[in-house]
Amino acid sequence: MKLTVSLPGLSYPVWIEKDCLSHLADKLDTQKKTMLVYDSGIPTKWVDLVTDQLADVSCFCFEQGEGSKNIKTYEHLLITMSNAKLNRKSQVIALGGGVTGDLAGFAAATYMRGIDFINLPTTVLAQVDSSVGGKTAIDLGPIKNIVGAFWQPKAVLIDPHVLETLDVRQIHAGLVEALKMGLLFDADLVADFEQEQLDFVKIIARSIDLKRIVVEQDEKESNLRKSLNFGHTIGHGIEGSFANHDYLHGECVAAGLLYFLTDPTLRKRVLNILNRLDTPQIDNFDFDLASSLIANDKKGNESGIDCVFVDKPGHFYFQTLTPTQIDALLKEDIYEKHVR
Repeated sequence: MKLTVSLPGLSYPVWIEKDCLSHLADKLDTQKKTMLVYDSGIPTKWVDLVTDQLADVSCFCFEQGEGSKNIKTYEHLLITMSNAKLNRKSQVIALGGGVTGDLAGFAAATYMRGIDFINLPTTVLAQVDSSVGGKTAIDLGPIKNIVGAFWQPKAVLIDPHVLETLDVRQIHAGLVEALKMGLLFDADLVADFEQEQLDFVKIIARSIDLKRIVVEQDEKESNLRKSLNFGHTIGHGIEGSFANHDYLHGECVAAGLLYFLTDPTLRKRVLNILNRLDTPQIDNFDFDLASSLIANDKKGNESGIDCVFVDKPGHFYFQTLTPTQIDALLKEDIYEKHVR
């Protein structure tokens, strides 16, 4: 399957195709000078598969995890790119999950004021969400994605085959972002999560298509694209409150979105889905630290933080909340109140 993201002056393909990573020359320029970026958790088989197809490639491997998405790693990557003599006609390829895509994309956006960027997402989270749309960023201390740029990829290649080596916990955490898209835009996608057998390819493809539609209408997050922050306002605060990154991004988003579901019946449905995905209940976070991080969220402004509420599958609305109002939400025992 091929989807096309069409933006003013720019269009790029999103390929969803089993074994497409084995045939890179069919989809991108394998002769360009390339910096391949990946983390220490990527199986060697995928790294070798990609590097063997690139004519002039240098590699940058960093320590796996959100803790590496910082200025120090970013600087190290830029220096490595410079030492490899990348120029304005070179390209950066990200092979990995959301952290890799964010880091590599931001480096591509800022090196020589911008060079080509290709995304090869290998996690469900990256495939259903972060690989499409051009958001690139690094963290500043515990504040997530506060330093970044919009930099659209030249192409995205999604190979469902790579999920065979992905940890089940990572798969389930990534599916939360797909569930988020269904709650916002597509009741049928929510229902897909309630089927006896989950169709991963169908869920991934539908999530990406919804993301494509949103990005085409609002590339720089001035209106509609703000809806994609659903679950992230509190989710980021919870995630950042754990210094050792105890929980995955998708797991924290799962907790975060529960605060903004206004219909009790829908919340029960979502909790049942999250239980099916073995998503942990996160109620042991540092309230004061989470509250402080939320107050500094990049989505905030002088009047408060724009939050996204969902009242039924496929329908949402915006409401600006003050830090005090968000603190009141944060004190809710979402699991005890809404369990079946």
